[in-house]
Amino acid sequence: MKSSLELLEVGGGKGVRMSDIAKAAGISRQALYLHFKTRAELLIATTHYLDDLKGSDDRLVASRTAKTGVERLDAFVAGWGGYIPEIYGSAKALMAVSDTDEAAAEAWATRMQDMREGCEAAITALKRDQMLNPDHAPREATDILWTMLSVRNWEHLTIDCGWSQKKYIKVIKSMARDLLVAG
Repeated sequence: MKSSLELLEVGGGKGVRMSDIAKAAGISRQALYLHFKTRAELLIATTHYLDDLKGSDDRLVASRTAKTGVERLDAFVAGWGGYIPEIYGSAKALMAVSDTDEAAAEAWATRMQDMREGCEAAITALKRDQMLNPDHAPREATDILWTMLSVRNWEHLTIDCGWSQKKYIKVIKSMARDLLVAG
């Protein structure tokens, strides 16, 4: 996985073939296929490996243990929003080649579905507490939060617009509350 992650980040996702990964890992391509049946499976495993390296579960403890829906929303925004800079290199690489690389597209879609489930959990907690803005059904509210927390939006605000990470988290939390919390 380490070799796969390094090649993904260094090459921007381009040309990360099974043979390239096997060579970098010092094993045969056939040996790599014994562990991963497809390149998509390897890339998905690589995203989970990165999560393990960066402690993604630890970053989401506050969200998962929050007492109220509003606390869970704030904690999820802070947890995921603070995690994006940590995974940006590999995320950018997967996004860059997703249009032309089916395996990369599958890996990225799988990772974003995992993130969407976190958004859904925050919205479900708001609904449970009767704090979900009645203007939005839970699915729609999940869509909104998921879109707000996209890597591309983070990239646009922090890199293209020059926002600090602190400002990004503060504004996204405020926007999420304004749009999704009742009252």
